Amino acid sequence: MASKTPGAPYGISNGPTEVVHNNISNGSAANGSGSSPPVVGGVGDAPPLSVGGAGSSAGPGSNSSGSGGAGGSIGGSGSGHSSASTQHLIQFEPPARPGRGSEGRCISLRANHFEIRMPKGFLHHYDVSITPEKCPRRVNREIIETMVNSMHYQKYFYNQKPVFDGRRNMYTREPLPISKEKVELEVTLPGEGKDRVFRVAIKHVSEVSLFALEEALGGHNRHIPNDAVISLDVIMRHLPSMSYTPVGRSFFQNPDGYENPLGGGREVWFGFHQSVRPSQWRMMLNIDVSATAFYKAQSVIDFMCEVLDISDKNEQRRPLTDSQRVKFTKEIKGLKVEITHCGTMRRKYRVCNVTRRPSQTQSFPLQLDTGATVECTVAKYFQERYNIRLDYPHLPCLQVGQEQKHTYLPLEVCNMVAGQRCIKKLTDMQTSTMIKATARSAPDREKEINNLVKRANFNADPHLQMFGINVNTRMAEIQGRVIPAPKIQYGGRTKAQASPQLGVWDMRGKQFFSGIEIKVWAIACFAPQRIVREESLRLFTLQLQKISNDAGMPILGQPCFCKYATGQDQVEPMFRYLKNTHAGLQLIVVVLPGKTPVYAEVKRVGDIMFGLATQCVQSKNVNKTSPQTLSNLCLKINVKLGGINSIIVPSVRPAVFREPVIFLGADVTHPPAGDKTKPSIAAVVASMDAHPSRYSATVRVQSHRQEIIHDLYPMVRDLLLQFYRATRFKPTRIIYYRDGVGEGQFLNVLNHELRAIREACVKLELGYQPGITFIVVQKRHHTRLFCADKKDQMGKSGNIPAGTTVDQVITHPTEFDFYLCSHAGIQGTSRPSHYHVLWDDNRFSADDIQNLTYQLCHTYVRCTRSVSIPAPAYYAHLVAFRARYHLVEKEIDSGEGSQKSGNSDERTPTAMMRAVTVHPETLRVMYFA
Repeated sequence: MASKTPGAPYGISNGPTEVVHNNISNGSAANGSGSSPPVVGGVGDAPPLSVGGAGSSAGPGSNSSGSGGAGGSIGGSGSGHSSASTQHLIQFEPPARPGRGSEGRCISLRANHFEIRMPKGFLHHYDVSITPEKCPRRVNREIIETMVNSMHYQKYFYNQKPVFDGRRNMYTREPLPISKEKVELEVTLPGEGKDRVFRVAIKHVSEVSLFALEEALGGHNRHIPNDAVISLDVIMRHLPSMSYTPVGRSFFQNPDGYENPLGGGREVWFGFHQSVRPSQWRMMLNIDVSATAFYKAQSVIDFMCEVLDISDKNEQRRPLTDSQRVKFTKEIKGLKVEITHCGTMRRKYRVCNVTRRPSQTQSFPLQLDTGATVECTVAKYFQERYNIRLDYPHLPCLQVGQEQKHTYLPLEVCNMVAGQRCIKKLTDMQTSTMIKATARSAPDREKEINNLVKRANFNADPHLQMFGINVNTRMAEIQGRVIPAPKIQYGGRTKAQASPQLGVWDMRGKQFFSGIEIKVWAIACFAPQRIVREESLRLFTLQLQKISNDAGMPILGQPCFCKYATGQDQVEPMFRYLKNTHAGLQLIVVVLPGKTPVYAEVKRVGDIMFGLATQCVQSKNVNKTSPQTLSNLCLKINVKLGGINSIIVPSVRPAVFREPVIFLGADVTHPPAGDKTKPSIAAVVASMDAHPSRYSATVRVQSHRQEIIHDLYPMVRDLLLQFYRATRFKPTRIIYYRDGVGEGQFLNVLNHELRAIREACVKLELGYQPGITFIVVQKRHHTRLFCADKKDQMGKSGNIPAGTTVDQVITHPTEFDFYLCSHAGIQGTSRPSHYHVLWDDNRFSADDIQNLTYQLCHTYVRCTRSVSIPAPAYYAHLVAFRARYHLVEKEIDSGEGSQKSGNSDERTPTAMMRAVTVHPETLRVMYFA
């Protein structure tokens, strides 16, 4: 990864490992002068190792400081052991901020953060235990509100307005007059038919110091007192939680009068996000507009019709087909319904299944007054018990409650309970509708947020008044910087350069830095011939060859194979034939009719089974070609075959490139919400050259929803070996971009994954301790930045310019974090990425890490634009996403629970790992591009 210049190779000594225990790295920038940075928290001892046949181990001139000597070999099986004491005793902590960045032009910004003016002194924290347990939060809040307002208990709550989080935590400004043990109170709520009685036990837990929080915000204490932040958050959320439907950190309101249907029984609800955040010298309230999908409150019959695209329920006079029933079951299973046949008593049930039989034949054991049990159909029972003759006896029943209890309800006596959030994945059409309904230009979003704050009228909230809290209703004003974009180097005879403007550059008239000549290639068309005619395929081929030739990636001659095919079953035999028949086959262009299972099969067979490069293209883009679409195809094809599209001009690269450096990107993707069986997938990519342009990938299947990458040690070890084999250098620095980690998981992920990277290094060769910089990349946050001056707004959406960086006011009081908007906003409001440096052996300055990160956002191979996160993090996401396609699901859902088909061994961890293990030929290139 380093250019092979004098002083670039670094030998690695075989002497004992020296471990420096220092948990804070800051200071001067990494300058690549030849001395390695101090390394923190090395792991264990291991014997010297080398790669068989790859060269000799470090010679006499090599040493662990990283100066002089020949580039010795690295490798081996990694035997040896970790020091258990080191593993358990060292707890890594994020470094302090090394200062603020100064490069770039200044820009005045506003952020959707609002200053909270806090009281001084202490708050009082109480544990609340409610019996019966496991009531919904909404009910718990109602119980506590009734208790506080009860005249019977005024001796405890007189002149107090406690706040409650809906679970166990209650806070007051002054201490309650209760004993040190606890007080038990009885609360009655009116119920359906009879009153419900609850017992509430309140016990004092602690005093929460706001002085300690103030000290931390001022930078006098490295640790933010979490109890104080949580207490403020509960205070700010108490009233909205009573008035709106809470979902996570957002609040939503029933869309009466402004319905936004999504189809399939779903609709858009609008609301607002609210969270309390510690920042420099003050607490901030982050407010943003929010939208999500809810299920419509309607009859279950109407819901079924929307899910199954039945235009008129009165025309559905036949029983549901098996496929209709399965589809309906998947959608309604787990949702709540309320009955309508018992007058005002609207009892609620959770759906556990949909019956195979219609209500006129679905029977259950009915116990008679005599004690005898007879089989009775649901339709007959409703006729005799409630005098209800069902209008839709041919439709199935809902099975509700516990599955073994056989409680059945006809669809027509049930309504969907209002306020149920849709956690299932939206369809492509629903996602498109959602985006159109929610997209706002930056100025419009800013205006909407200000209106939200105005309507919220925080300073009139009696609970905030009681606690002495005041919220500034003006957005935080910040000085940001727009850092300069790097120049992009192309190849060909002209060796042209491109200068990005507003996050975009043009490749016209330029050729790939390293283009691949394609001699043997094939076309497989899985779209019917009536949709894609032979003439369309011929014209598409000619146009693709013209564009690719201009780009420096000539596609020579006619395809060796061009056939039509139907269905995913034909993919494997076709690809086997092509591999066996056409020696040196480089590429298969696959034409698809739209979203189809064929895509997953093409990638499974190509990537996993045969090691064949594939490029899929939609039939609509074959029938109607455009230079832009064809250019984008060429960008992907070139790197899939081992080419290099472009690089950053070496003269403008940061100083860190003066030494061998490897860039790692890591991500874990989880199955959709509500899925409790599918595994999570961890992916790590690593740069394999000095540009950096080429990346190699490794992937693992791990436990369901496990965020820490369990097998990071062997993954990094393999990638370091590949880097050495590709470059003949050992990286002296590792820059690790970790995507998808929430703030609450920072320390857990840091302590496990930093140790795993260290272990991978030291077990490859004794004393090998490259400096590691560990950066978390966050996109899922609600901070938005707006131009204070209209002249700075970019494009139709009025967004901030690409390169806008913020590292003050709204950032962490003491730790090393910053916001960077590296892309040009096209639609809606740009979301800056949030970067948090959790570890830094390399002692980067703020400017160093911000410039490096911004430059890496210009190296993404799929487009000629800077993207929203650095390329290695983006690639890790693509690799994990591709592995989802490789994991072919072998489940048949009957509508009565999922049943495994075929051999149950196919779902074992070993089998699933085998399913995502990429063919060696495919691993040599960026197959995921």
